[in-house]
Amino acid sequence: MKSGLNLLAHSLKRVRTLILVMGLLLAGFQVFLTLVARSLHNTDAFEQVAEIVPDFVRQLMGPSFIGLMSFGGIISIGYFHLAIMGSLVGLTIALATECASEIETGFMDLILARSLARHWVITRSIAALSVCTVFVLVMMMAGTYAGLYWLAPEGAKWPAPHIIRSLAINLGALMMCWGGVALAIAAASRRRSVAGSFAGLFALATFLLDYVARAWQPAEKAAWLSPFRYYAPMDIVMELEVPGRNLWVLVGIALAGFIIAYVLFSRRDI
Repeated sequence: MKSGLNLLAHSLKRVRTLILVMGLLLAGFQVFLTLVARSLHNTDAFEQVAEIVPDFVRQLMGPSFIGLMSFGGIISIGYFHLAIMGSLVGLTIALATECASEIETGFMDLILARSLARHWVITRSIAALSVCTVFVLVMMMAGTYAGLYWLAPEGAKWPAPHIIRSLAINLGALMMCWGGVALAIAAASRRRSVAGSFAGLFALATFLLDYVARAWQPAEKAAWLSPFRYYAPMDIVMELEVPGRNLWVLVGIALAGFIIAYVLFSRRDI
């Protein structure tokens, strides 16, 4: 147990700067969004912004587009902005492929030379993923509320706390989902670059599948294969009914990935 905790502490120490900077950037971006929302609110420019958006974008986003053109909608964008989602999924993949890096560098030989069961390597990765995911999302939420308390104009309708909380929880589930996928790939890989590349390409392919399916009806039949289909942030912002199974699908993929990682790593030749 102590050796496993020491391994976890070592992993967290190696990524502490990256995670801290990521958390600060996300918090800062949420404060920036509050500035943008305040400017639009003070000039009553939400309708003007909506008018200049191309029709095909409105059709792609559907009724949720109207909800985004509000003070609370602008604040919530950070939880599903493509740059933010891409960065967080990339961060998750980088964290989950640590065991492949340790095999590649030979550090795994030193780890297993100690009286440490193999399963602790995967358990360490899952724990590190969980800690880092919670930290960056808490920082993001802190930035959201700090911006609202400091910069929100009088009369502006804040996004409801349950909306922010639900967005963060679902985004965290999406991160852990891809963490499970990447960890399963890394458990069978000898090079971090290979594991990260496969996981990243898989994430991109499934994201594009979901994106195409929203605009092209024939692709809808295959959209269920994409984990991104089960993250519906705009429905959450609009306070529409979101199927509870969406969250459980993401959690289920994460758990399946973790189990596969345990099995593959326990049986492989290091």
